[in-house]
Parts: sequence; C-alpha cells; structure tokens
Amino acid sequence: MNTAVVNPHAASTGRSLGAAIAADTAAAARGGANANATEWVELDWAGRSVRIEHQWLRREDTAAPLLVFLHEGLGSVSMWRDFPQALCEALQCRGLVYSRPGYGQSTPRAADEAWGTDFMHRQAFEVLPALFKALGVDTNQDKPWLFGHSDGGSIALLFAARFPDQLAGAIVVAPHILVEEVSVTSIDQTRTAYLQTDLRQRLARHHADVDSAFWGWNDIWLLPAFRHWRIDGELASITCPLLALQGVNDEYGTLEQVHGIARVAPQCTVVELADCGHSPHRDRQDRLIEAVNDFFQQH
Repeated sequence: MNTAVVNPHAASTGRSLGAAIAADTAAAARGGANANATEWVELDWAGRSVRIEHQWLRREDTAAPLLVFLHEGLGSVSMWRDFPQALCEALQCRGLVYSRPGYGQSTPRAADEAWGTDFMHRQAFEVLPALFKALGVDTNQDKPWLFGHSDGGSIALLFAARFPDQLAGAIVVAPHILVEEVSVTSIDQTRTAYLQTDLRQRLARHHADVDSAFWGWNDIWLLPAFRHWRIDGELASITCPLLALQGVNDEYGTLEQVHGIARVAPQCTVVELADCGHSPHRDRQDRLIEAVNDFFQQH
C-alpha cells in the first residue's frame, strides 16, 4: 500500500452536512451542464424497462482509454458539473457519465419500491453490466477504467471485485466499505435539512423526481438493518490498479474507509486530501485531478 497526504497542514473545512450539500448543489447549478449532448438508452432491469440518461465525452478519440463515472448517492449527470470533462481532458481519455435508475433524468424509482440492503451490489452486478452491453462497450476487449464517488465508489469496488478481468483500473473517491456512526449521523442531518431548508428545491434542479432520488437513498442508509452493511470482505479479488482518495474532513466517513480497502487489496494507493470534505471534485478539484493523473500515467 502507498499512502500520500496532500497538503497535510491545511485547516478543517468545518461545514455542516446540510451546508455542504447546499453549497454543492448551488455550485452545480452555477456551473450548469457541460456541452456534451445527453443521450438515452433503455435497459431491462428489475422486471421493467428503465431509461438511462448518459453523456459521452471525447467520444471521437476512439483509441483513447474509456473512463466511466459513477456518481454519489444524491448525484446525477448534471451534479458532476464540468469535472468529468476536465478530468478526461487532463488524462486524454474518453468518458462516459450516466445517472443510475432513480437519479437525474433516468427513470425514477417506483413509488412502491424501496432500495434493499444490496442496492449497491445490484447496481454493480446488474445495472452496470447491462449498461455496458446496451452501449456496445466490450469490457473484455476494451477494458474501461471506473471513477466512482461515494456510493458510486462502492459500486466501482464491487464491480472490480466481481469482474476482475474486465477493468483496466479503478479510482474511488470517498467510497464506503462499511457503515460508520459518522455516516448515519450526517445522513440523518441531511434528512432534517431536506425537510426544513431549501435543500429539496436545490436538488430538484438535478432530478426528474427529487423525492424518489432523496428518499430512496436516505431511507436505506437510515434503515437499522443497513448498519451491518460492509463490503471489505469482498474486495480481496480485485486485481486491477486501484486508487482510493478521501478528504480528511469527510463528513460521511473516517479514513478507515480507504485504509480498509488497502488492507485487503494491497496494490491500492491511498491519497488523503487535507482541507477537503466528502466531495474532492468540488472542494479540491485541481489536487484531485493531479493525483489521478499521476496514478493514471503510471498504469
């Protein structure tokens, strides 16, 4: 395991969770959607047809590596802002950005549907392979890289563990490998913010059905049965290059989330970002791109 600390003398961000998410969504709104055209693809998943919103970046560079972006628990294509484009330009790679079912402009979660404790496993084992197939991405011949943030980081890890021969590498930012008390406390605070502040209005700019997106995520994370969720025991089968980054002031988890990965996947490089919260691509975008580029060029 290699560990790097970026700017170790920086001060704490000190933001509350509600304030952090409000700032993130406001920034996303100011940044606007990137200039790439939104496309749609239909998948047969969970007994129904779902429509997946997605965008291709630098699609014309067919010889370049493919980097697939997996968003956070309340994320979407538009919530990324221009970060995927900036990262793909820095790495000189193609990009694929999509909104999972229930998020963004993809098919919302059905009114009577509740995410199960295996919801991230199902995204990794069912939805992502189906998306690759529908879009003609042959992961045996053209192995992609995954870039996952938060829940998306956990999904990337699970995919890498289940399909170790189908990835060129994985980059996970503020991933979850177990449920910690700080995670539950912060998510409960976010619930209060959603009910009592303008957070719902801010998030509604990025989701076709904001209540579907929010409650699908919030309810499962606060479910008592989910307190026992953890995936570190499933990660030893990961063989691809692996980079795990986390802000030292992450409101949703301690650094155990990334160091725990490295204990079971020793090829993992860990980067700790000081003066940074749960969203390094918004808090410290330049540092994040630099760290990812350094790792990418080595592999």
